[in-house]
Amino acid sequence: MLHRLLAILPFIPGLLLFGCSLPENRAGAAPDPESIRYNTLGQVVPVAIPEELQPRTGDDPGFEFSEGKPLELSVEQAVILALQNNRDLRVSRINPVLAGTFAQIERGVFDPELFGELQFTSEKTSDTVEEDGSEAVVGVRQKLSSGAMVEASLAHDRSEAGASALDQKARLGLSVTQSLLRGFGPAVNLARVRQAELNTEATIHELHGVTEALLAESETAYWDYVLARQKIEIFEHSLAIARRQLDEVRQRIEVGILPKIEVAAAHAEVARRQQALIDARSTLEEKRLRLLRLINPGGGAAGGLDFQITATSKPLIDPVPISDLEDRLELARKARPDLNEARLRQKLHRLEIVTTRNGLLPKLDLFISLGKTGYGESFSDSFRNLDENSHDLSGGIRLSHFLGNRQAEGRDLAARATWQQSMEAVENLQGLVELDVRLAVNEAERTRQLIAATRATRILQEETAKAEEERFDVGATTALLVAQAQRDLLESSIGEVEAVVNYRQALVALYLVEGSLLERRGIGLATTP
Repeated sequence: MLHRLLAILPFIPGLLLFGCSLPENRAGAAPDPESIRYNTLGQVVPVAIPEELQPRTGDDPGFEFSEGKPLELSVEQAVILALQNNRDLRVSRINPVLAGTFAQIERGVFDPELFGELQFTSEKTSDTVEEDGSEAVVGVRQKLSSGAMVEASLAHDRSEAGASALDQKARLGLSVTQSLLRGFGPAVNLARVRQAELNTEATIHELHGVTEALLAESETAYWDYVLARQKIEIFEHSLAIARRQLDEVRQRIEVGILPKIEVAAAHAEVARRQQALIDARSTLEEKRLRLLRLINPGGGAAGGLDFQITATSKPLIDPVPISDLEDRLELARKARPDLNEARLRQKLHRLEIVTTRNGLLPKLDLFISLGKTGYGESFSDSFRNLDENSHDLSGGIRLSHFLGNRQAEGRDLAARATWQQSMEAVENLQGLVELDVRLAVNEAERTRQLIAATRATRILQEETAKAEEERFDVGATTALLVAQAQRDLLESSIGEVEAVVNYRQALVALYLVEGSLLERRGIGLATTP
């Protein structure tokens, strides 16, 4: 045994020097990141997203995408595509999975641990005295939620001193160490597990909020696209009217009914309508790209931005007055994902106080060790003789405490301050939620009332424009006044379609701030226990 140990001694200084050397002093110490990713790690298995974290949208409408053909899309289909393919939502769906791993890690603290050790020794005290030996230990230990550490072990000790007889010893042992002050009880030892579980629940509420926000953004983007398309139709119609008016002015100038100066106003109106049409087409393209980015019809990283869209849903809606403000406020207090998440964060910080307050206590442990020992001249004899009346028992207490204990006091102060801050944050958020609902109700009522008002304005402007054209036909007005009347009609027509779309979008915003948008759209998502 001694000769083997002496043989490896010359290599120990070299190993120590190599271990202490800096990475930059080693040749090839910085491997290529790509080689680490693919060669060292091998194939990385993707993480499966649980079904409960996938939005449930009912029946699949069965989309068909044909290259070169417009994508016929209703608002319901746009929402489903966004929930299925949106890249941002895919990123957010991983957060609850990550949070769940922390709960698993904290529970793993209480998993049983299997351990073993094998040790060889050789000692020479003089030229004639040499002792060789070996020791093997195997056992299992586990930490309990009560604060106890339980360990059971089986050991074998072999020793040989010179030419004397070989001594072998087997021992079966059990030891228990129980914390009596710091670290005592399930309330403290399971606090980290409960915190991790609360954090997982909070991330699910966060996912609710992200999903609702995406749903609202997708609906809003769809109606923005519909509005942009309707504006183009209105601008094209108004441009055709302006060109017809220009032709009539030219004809009247040719026959001498109107002076040549009248053509300038008609020309200017045509140019103004062309300018507005150019802006409207640019806006339509912008809305198309933004909608495609949200719904990602191709399902890939590119997002299918080359698709053309044919919107099939009409913005027509029967406006209904809102008379249940208090019910909506109460619903928002219960259903808002961000408010529920904040409440869970508050509970999480309260559990941190339980941990830090326990950390102020001294460390006082009670320990007990029991053992049964067998002796023999062979391996089998030592275990066979465990039945003999040979045992050991030891026990006692162990106390330790930091003088001043400033680290524990600082952690406790930080935990209490964080908890108080979270309480203030919840109260502040409750006020903001009420404000959001009241503002959303006010906006919904405003846009609802504008629908009737803009419709009446458009009807009156049509009559005004028609009257102005009739006056122009009999020479009682100028081309400039006719153009102004047509311009007012154009603005009122746009205002009418904007009012309807804005009302739809205001309802979406109201459902979002009261936390009911997913339920109103029939979309299911994971619920926290």
